[in-house]
Amino acid sequence: MPRVGDIFAALPGITGKVELEYEGELKGSDVVMREIIRQSVANIYDSYFAGADTQQIEQWFNLGGTVELNDKQPANAVLKSLKEIQGLFDKLSPLSINGKSEPEVAVSAAEFLLEGMTAHKRISRSEARTFSAGEKRKRIEDAANLGERMRERERENAFNRTRRGFN
Repeated sequence: MPRVGDIFAALPGITGKVELEYEGELKGSDVVMREIIRQSVANIYDSYFAGADTQQIEQWFNLGGTVELNDKQPANAVLKSLKEIQGLFDKLSPLSINGKSEPEVAVSAAEFLLEGMTAHKRISRSEARTFSAGEKRKRIEDAANLGERMRERERENAFNRTRRGFN
C-alpha cells in the first residue's frame, strides 16, 4: 500500500530528475521539493478534511505523545501504535476507513491525515518520520519553562540578599 512517507523516501531521485528554477539558488532543491510535497499534501488533505476538528489529535501530541512511522515495522505494529492516538481513527471516515479496513490501508490513511496536519503546522514531523507536538506548542512550552527558571533565579537572589551572615 503506498504511503505519503514513500514520497519522501524517493526525494533524492525526484530532485535529481526535476529541474527547478528558484531565486538565486538560495534554497536547495531538496528544500524546494519538500515544500512542493507539503503543499500537495495540504491541498489533497483539504479536499477530504477541510472541516474536520483535529483538536483531540493535536491535544494528544501536545500532552507529550509521539509516534514514529517506520517502513521496517509491519503494518500491524504501526497500526497498534497509531491506535493510541485519541480520535485519529474517528476522523478517517471521509476516506472510508473503519474497523474492518485492512491494516495496510488504515495505516496509509492515518499517515496521510498526520502528514496533512503537519502540512498545516498543527503537529510536527522529524526527518526520522516521528510525529510530535507542533513547533508553536514547543515554543510556548520553552517560553514557559524559561519564565519559570527566571522566577526561580529571582527567588534565589531575593533569598541571598536577605540572608545575613552570623558573626
